[in-house]
Amino acid sequence: MTHKTPKNKISFQHTFKVDTSHIDIRGHVNNMVYLQWTQEVAYMHWDILATDEIKKDIMWFVIRHEIDYLSQAFENEIITVYTWIEEAKGVRTTRMFSIYRGEQLLAKCKTIWCLIDAKTQKPKRISNDILEIFTKVNSDDIN
Repeated sequence: MTHKTPKNKISFQHTFKVDTSHIDIRGHVNNMVYLQWTQEVAYMHWDILATDEIKKDIMWFVIRHEIDYLSQAFENEIITVYTWIEEAKGVRTTRMFSIYRGEQLLAKCKTIWCLIDAKTQKPKRISNDILEIFTKVNSDDIN
């Protein structure tokens, strides 16, 4: 299988089957569903990496999506979404996604997230503790 995420990033992948609710009137996965998948997988990744204490104190909000649609997906196909944090600066992270059907890249997405303090509801600088969650190199990386 080809390499889908950078080796020095803590990546996450989720595999699932396309169901009827993902299909639009053109008979393929609706473009908005790809964005839905990226958000769901990002939350899964965060949920695995962060402690309950951290999740209680901070939240992430999307402030920008960029997506390139390269090929179509259809009902009953098996899809894998790969994600990782490419960069973290100030209050923002850049999260990357690759969406595959087998070996075929269907879409690439770059999403900018802003870290928010759960109590004040204001942007919060990404601390070293939070940055470490996404950047530590470990042979047991989540893949």
